[in-house]
Amino acid sequence: MIAFVHGTLVEAWPTQVLVDVHGVGYEVFVPLSTYEKLPPVGQPVRLLTEFVVREDAHKLYGFLTAAERDTFRLLIHTVSGIGPKIALNVLSGLSVTAFRTAVAHGDVRALARISGVGRKTAERIVVELKDKLGGTVVPLPAAGTAPPPGTDAKWQDAVLALMALGYKGPEAQQRVREVGAALGPQATVEDLVRAALKRGLTSA
Repeated sequence: MIAFVHGTLVEAWPTQVLVDVHGVGYEVFVPLSTYEKLPPVGQPVRLLTEFVVREDAHKLYGFLTAAERDTFRLLIHTVSGIGPKIALNVLSGLSVTAFRTAVAHGDVRALARISGVGRKTAERIVVELKDKLGGTVVPLPAAGTAPPPGTDAKWQDAVLALMALGYKGPEAQQRVREVGAALGPQATVEDLVRAALKRGLTSA
């Protein structure tokens, strides 16, 4: 089992990174919550990992915090019908604290808005995890004025992240524009994508 990787961050995208560990490049799939907090390319990085073996693929998933990895493990090993891709979507759509809050309060609607989840899966998540998770509500970022999309790298990353999650390019751009204007220039990539997901985009 690979517990973590510690090396140089070679490349980083909203859904995956490449880490050079003593000359070996590890492709690691990550949630937005981890991507947003990564160091600059070329700098050292340490990711807690979960190696998932499936019949059609062997993939490594990485997280900056133990809470993220623990939540990922709970989702894929406890909730029927949840695989690594949807588990990453959950962590990309909600922070660990917000996810725990939704489960603890039985907020099926909030969970169902996450890409790939849907109402039935959201209900299973609540039923199967409610006794294992809890949390507190996190206040939303203050509203403000945001620059036009394309002028900020965060906006572009948010659009790419939504497209990687299965949304159409034009609609992803439109939603990032809308939520960016509401959240303001202080919004992170995570803030933009989560707000866009909550608006209920139509999958490609």
